[in-house]
Amino acid sequence: MSKQYIKQILADAAIDTAVVVRGWVRTKRQSKNVTFINLNDGTTINNIQAVVEADTITEEVLAKINTGACLEIYGKLIASQGGNQKVEVQVENIKILGEADPDTYPIQPKKHSFEFLREKAHLRPRTNTFGAIFRIRHALSFAIHNYFNDHGFFYLHTPIITGSDAEGAGEMFRVTTLDLKNPPKTEEGNIDYREDFFGKETNLTVSGQLEGELGALALSKVYTFGPTFRAENSNTSRHLAEFWMIEPEVAFNDLTDNMDLAEDFLQYLVRYALQHCEDDLAFLDARFAEEEKQKPQQERSELGLLGKLKFVTENSFERLTYTEAVSILKNAKKKFQFPVDWGTDLQSEHERYLVEKHFKKPVILTHYPKDIKAFYMKMDEDGKTVKAMDVLFPGIGEIIGGSQREDDYQKLKDRAAQVGIEEESIWWYLETRKFGSCPHAGFGLGFERLVLFVTGMGNIRDVIPFPRTPKNADF
Repeated sequence: MSKQYIKQILADAAIDTAVVVRGWVRTKRQSKNVTFINLNDGTTINNIQAVVEADTITEEVLAKINTGACLEIYGKLIASQGGNQKVEVQVENIKILGEADPDTYPIQPKKHSFEFLREKAHLRPRTNTFGAIFRIRHALSFAIHNYFNDHGFFYLHTPIITGSDAEGAGEMFRVTTLDLKNPPKTEEGNIDYREDFFGKETNLTVSGQLEGELGALALSKVYTFGPTFRAENSNTSRHLAEFWMIEPEVAFNDLTDNMDLAEDFLQYLVRYALQHCEDDLAFLDARFAEEEKQKPQQERSELGLLGKLKFVTENSFERLTYTEAVSILKNAKKKFQFPVDWGTDLQSEHERYLVEKHFKKPVILTHYPKDIKAFYMKMDEDGKTVKAMDVLFPGIGEIIGGSQREDDYQKLKDRAAQVGIEEESIWWYLETRKFGSCPHAGFGLGFERLVLFVTGMGNIRDVIPFPRTPKNADF
């Protein structure tokens, strides 16, 4: 008999056929004449119930079956007598593949806080919530590659180790093989990185965008999807030190093309999740509703989780300039915690007001002041703003940031100098503007932010299997 998984058995197996079920025990209920074991193997949020009649399995074996144990169960699939499931397994034999001590196994069948489960990241995928999250994370990863492949993009692997800072903002993790206790020094007393492995100072990348642009200026349509790193000492619910980024770059695209791509891409991804993760999203929608009940009335979302997802797929995105948005916010009756003035970066409360209260649809803001955006964004004719865009979603604020890129060599060189980026560190990037430059555009989508939105979770540490945050790299 070929290996069978619970999702497959629940969907396809016929009544009165022999089955072999493998998985981990979620619960065990025992009475005088019968024992009920709920088993899950992670392929679906749904458990399968195994029914052990009296004298079928010895008491010695049954005593070793506790929550967390791994079992191989042989039996027959029958119509369920209870109302919680359509089928169940009539047990003929049980093999214990791995025991779990009930006194020390931490994931017992009761409610655990997410803070507690982060400390048990090696076991939390066995819970309903995290099993659902990681299945959805997989589905979204697949959908990303599927979308770009179907639209003629090429997947470009950009480097993780880099000698440049794409954002020009610092806060990067250094990569070195030098002896930290006794590093080589220059005559001036500084660390001599010429003696390091790469012969220069190198770091973990914050973005694959700059290299992605090189690919676009040869292959026309490329995308990156890989890990990125930021050494920002932040302990908020929206920051990670290690996270994944999706960054498409398209030659001959302008800002309007970029907005069209972002809108179509996001709607495709959310529709894919709705179509392929129905059971998991139904569970998370119920969880989201319970969480909302615990909040003060004024902080509750007007939409359920499924409602937020359909909100994105069923509405075209509103497009307006940063300047228009500032005017709307300054005239709003709502009192904001952070003041709004032209030239300041908008906060999440401002972005959410535009999406959830004012327009009641996703929003794309464009033409931001140059001083709050990156050096590589193309300058507008007014010399004050750049051809930038941010996509704003309900409940989360900014989910995508992008722009039309500066394609003029001298303007890009001057702008990099203005923000303190040394020309030597990006000479190769500048050269693409000397040899066959063209208009091009792209954006970055933080993958964890997308998963956060689709799953309705409140903390970004709960949508990546092993979060990396300040003072936390245990797993």
